[in-house]
Amino acid sequence: MLAALIRKELLALVRDVHGLAVLFAMPAVFIVVMSLSLKEYYSPPLTTLRYALDLQDRGAPAQLVRAAWLRTHGDPQPLPADWREALRSGRLKYVVLLQPGLSEALEAEALPRSAHMQLLAEPGIDGHLLNALRAELVGAAGEVKGRLAFQVAGAPPLGGDGASMAALVQAERFAGGAVRPTAVQQNVPAWLVFAMFFVVASMAGLVVQERATGALGRLQSLGVPRGVMLASKALPYLGVNALQAALMLALGLWGVPALGGDRLSLAGVQAGALLAVLGAISLAAVGLALALACAVRTHAQAATAGPALNVVMAAIGGIMVPTFVMPEFMQRVAQASPMNWALEALMTVLLRGGGVADVAAPVGRLVLLAALLFALAGWLFGRRRS
Repeated sequence: MLAALIRKELLALVRDVHGLAVLFAMPAVFIVVMSLSLKEYYSPPLTTLRYALDLQDRGAPAQLVRAAWLRTHGDPQPLPADWREALRSGRLKYVVLLQPGLSEALEAEALPRSAHMQLLAEPGIDGHLLNALRAELVGAAGEVKGRLAFQVAGAPPLGGDGASMAALVQAERFAGGAVRPTAVQQNVPAWLVFAMFFVVASMAGLVVQERATGALGRLQSLGVPRGVMLASKALPYLGVNALQAALMLALGLWGVPALGGDRLSLAGVQAGALLAVLGAISLAAVGLALALACAVRTHAQAATAGPALNVVMAAIGGIMVPTFVMPEFMQRVAQASPMNWALEALMTVLLRGGGVADVAAPVGRLVLLAALLFALAGWLFGRRRS
């Protein structure tokens, strides 16, 4: 009996072409587009930013600041006469103005109390990038001032040997034995979670259709147990989730690199931990889909409630907007989203090299949520006989 009901569900699912497109094509497109668009987000090449530099101070210290900046950022664009308009329109990403008095301020014994350098960026520049550029400009000026002070104290003259305080610091994202963070390592887990939870829309629509045609009522009149009917609906979608996971991982491994993006790395990933996380996510997603399918009454409710709930959970859960850019209050709110539990567990396995013990807490929350949702679905299903 269960096998026959599962076959019925699979036939209904295969005939739902639009539903299959949402379950497989949409997250695949998101992974490709976001991975290619954010390819350079985690390692931005600063030398590719179009900028101009206006050296208004001809003193030697100002020249040293200019040389330090060019060494890191490459040659600037010629400063156009309408550079303010070029900056406003985005044709230039930023302009550095080394203003008169800079050399005197650097040579003075006291620290400066007024600005002699100006960093002007185009309106759409990323705030973190702007802060990084400002910090780098402050660092270049600070190094020049320090070297001038040492020279006054009898140190060797300033030379052009390339020596710099920047050589003292090495900065990188620490991955240990795990993989290097890239856009694809971030986007595959995010949109995989989104895809697995999106089964809610497809399942709700099919249950409403069966209820409207009387199919559910006839099965109940034949004495089919409630548990068997619910299992026949849940098991095919657990299989759908497994196919989604395989497709999204394969897309990261081979599809995105073929289009010029980074390759998803599974080096050092513990298979047991990955399977445990994917299984817990699938149970929670199917449990939510089943509970919502048993709660809605009309096609309109099925078509709007499920996708809307998914989008809200994704928006607050770190799928669409990374949690690290959220304010502290929203970061606390994000922790209430099951998608955030799922995403953090996947990131722990795929990006941080975590094992089963490291993901035990989020996996436990997802499994507990799944159990509660399956129980709710059974209760709702029993209340609605047709």
